[in-house]
Amino acid sequence: MNKNAKVILTGGFLGAGKTTLLLKAAQHLTKRGKKVGLITNDQAPELVDSTLLTGNGQKVAEVSGSCFCCNFNGFIKAVQQHSVDQSTDYIIAEPVGSCTDLSATIMQPLKQYWSDKIGITPLSVVADPERLSEILDGGNAGLHEDAAYIFRKQLEESDIIVINKIDLLPAPLLSDLVSRTKQAFPSSTVMTVSAKTGEGVDAWLDEVIRRNDAGNKLVEVDYDVYAHGEAVLGWLNGTVALQGKASDWDRFITSFMSDLCLRFETEKLPIGHVKAILENGSAAAVVNFTGGLKTISVRGDAGSSDKCKLTINARVETTPENLDATVRAVLSAHTADLTCTEVAWKFLMPGRPNPTYRFDKVA
Repeated sequence: MNKNAKVILTGGFLGAGKTTLLLKAAQHLTKRGKKVGLITNDQAPELVDSTLLTGNGQKVAEVSGSCFCCNFNGFIKAVQQHSVDQSTDYIIAEPVGSCTDLSATIMQPLKQYWSDKIGITPLSVVADPERLSEILDGGNAGLHEDAAYIFRKQLEESDIIVINKIDLLPAPLLSDLVSRTKQAFPSSTVMTVSAKTGEGVDAWLDEVIRRNDAGNKLVEVDYDVYAHGEAVLGWLNGTVALQGKASDWDRFITSFMSDLCLRFETEKLPIGHVKAILENGSAAAVVNFTGGLKTISVRGDAGSSDKCKLTINARVETTPENLDATVRAVLSAHTADLTCTEVAWKFLMPGRPNPTYRFDKVA
């Protein structure tokens, strides 16, 4: 194992833009001549994030079926998978978006048992500016109050709060948001980035890399509220193979995701995050949304062909069964003229968090 490899644990609530930021960070570090590995995490396989990162040439290890904290040994195996390569410099790990208490369950065990084997950097928490602003105003950011509780706890335990998507904010609003965030969380360093444009990414990386402190605080977490905050969200991960003569896949995925978003809006179902990737050979298009139609983001170009693969991950405040039925109904309407073959499909309600370790004091 490369003792010089550093783990960069980067959390944040669903839809904060973590995956986009970590891809950009990996690209920036690669340009500096560094070798990077990434670790993705989810309660089920068939991750859009893993597909996206791998498709962009990144080396990815995946921990699926449980969160990092509930499968600490699986997390360490993923770290080892990267750090066994003596040339690996940085391992960027992205926990489940609805996961909190990372300082007690991940950072402290790393410091206690692994600090002589790998480097450990400050815990960064990425925040969507609109949701962050609403939380600072005392609201729930359009989420169930127990899901919003998880978001608040993520912010409280952070060493660094990274306000993302600053390309969407006028300078005065950004300045005000930074000031309010510093006032609300005075023990956290507050930084700003645009994962989309790359602005601020190098400054954040420099801050993370230079610091020797990590997991500086623990927060009180009510695991009954935490468990319910995760359980109010239905989770769905699915992959289908699509086939149709000379189909325009960019048009297909944009139309499908727009109609799915509209369906959730019509049924007044709060959205944690919905993302999909459509792969056409080496080409791919990614579409995601965290709220209404105005939040839809489209990246990439899948082009046209006779066949492709579609993977969708959805986290929506409804029962898993209703989420499944809704996604299937919209998908069926958009594949009437196509052959749609299910490759993998799973919908679920997360179980109660049961961490491998939970420290009650800073290591």
